[in-house]
Amino acid sequence: MDLTVPGGMGGHETAQRLLALDPQVRTVVSSGYSNDPILADFRRYGFAGVIAKPYQMAELGRVLEEVIAPSR
Repeated sequence: MDLTVPGGMGGHETAQRLLALDPQVRTVVSSGYSNDPILADFRRYGFAGVIAKPYQMAELGRVLEEVIAPSR
């Protein structure tokens, strides 16, 4: 989820709403603003993963794999 959505609901608010519906939901936060405090401490804000923009498909795949893979 992108943190900033001009004229729309951003990733943080969306994640909070999803977590209220299902505490097991796994979300990934993304932003081009690398100094955003949510990116630095994404788990504290309810996200399961983080990826900074711009990113390559391989990097996105790695993050998604980490987020959806069963815990070991």
